[in-house]
Amino acid sequence: MKVMVMEMEECVKENGSSTPKSRVTNQSRALLPLRLLQILLLFLVLTLGISVVSIHMIKFLKIQRLDPVAPITLLSTYNHESVTLDSFIRPPSNVWHTMNDSELLWRASIEPQRNGYPFRRVPKLAFMFLAKGPLPFAPLWEKFCKGHEGLYSIYVHSLPSYKSDFSRSSVFYRRYIPSQAVAWGEMSMGEAERRLLANALLDISNEWFVLLSESCIPLRGFSFIYSYVSESRYSFMGAADEEGPDGRGRYRTEMEPEITLSQWRKGSQWFEINRKLAVEIVQDTTYYPKFKEFCRPPCYVDEHYFPTMLSMKHRVLLANRTLTWTDWSRGGAHPATFGKADVTESFLKKLTGAKSCLYNDHQSQICYLFARKFAPSALEPLLQLAPKILELGSNISSTRHSWYLF
Repeated sequence: MKVMVMEMEECVKENGSSTPKSRVTNQSRALLPLRLLQILLLFLVLTLGISVVSIHMIKFLKIQRLDPVAPITLLSTYNHESVTLDSFIRPPSNVWHTMNDSELLWRASIEPQRNGYPFRRVPKLAFMFLAKGPLPFAPLWEKFCKGHEGLYSIYVHSLPSYKSDFSRSSVFYRRYIPSQAVAWGEMSMGEAERRLLANALLDISNEWFVLLSESCIPLRGFSFIYSYVSESRYSFMGAADEEGPDGRGRYRTEMEPEITLSQWRKGSQWFEINRKLAVEIVQDTTYYPKFKEFCRPPCYVDEHYFPTMLSMKHRVLLANRTLTWTDWSRGGAHPATFGKADVTESFLKKLTGAKSCLYNDHQSQICYLFARKFAPSALEPLLQLAPKILELGSNISSTRHSWYLF
């Protein structure tokens, strides 16, 4: 019995000793959510404190002023003037720019690929003068262009050192493009012609491109020439497969495989081409390096580069003749030059039909619209004959189809 009493006492002790531990555990479990809540409240207080301090720091440093800067700059960059269609199609009043040749040719190669225009486009003639400096026949060209504003554009490439002094009323005012020195018969000549084409292509309304020199004169009035060129199905560039030393004899086998002997062509430097062909010329990177490296005198770039390249890709678009009359009958490297004593009405009138030719696949009595070379002394008689030669006061409709022989 004594033993049983002792065991019961031990059990009572054990039960008594375990009860406080259970109470502590229960209390700890009850305090845990309270501590988490305290920690959370502390975190919120700290966050709120940091936010308040940050706001005061921003106000102190005036950082808030940076917020409106971005939208103001964006608005000034994308204002209404810079995104309108008119700003894209309007030609620059001054042809001067700061682009180098690579940038210019790249920019001029960009052409709309969608058919048609979302505006009324009046196609223009671009007259491109390749000159050393002054234009002795500028007064004659002034008369030629008078009254036909909006139907033509003018571009002049001269020696970089030359500074023109045309008045604001002149059609040549601010029409001298950024130019480089040109050496006769070398690639720099072809580069100057591409430079003229590229600058003219920047005006999206220019549709036909005529290359002229400072010694060129018009043989007909503006209306007649505009109608003749605009109604032609072909561009006027010579591209003859000429035998002999002055033709195939200038070809170099190093131009293969891009250019073969059978593809070699020769034509007059003075041409008229449409916009499609002008773009082809300025974007060319295939044939240009070959001519630059291997076409050197007695190979002349201005007589072979464009005729060969365009005949390879667009032969059906070429009339295979020039619109500029030149007298090579005296022989030599340069054509004959005509001065004051040579200029008569009968002399000038016979030049337009100096030989028979085709116009839109029909025989024509009018083959030339321009002529060269004329000396500065020829200006006086040319101005006297201008009312008859340039047909001042005529219009396009009165001259339409008058060049055919029926």
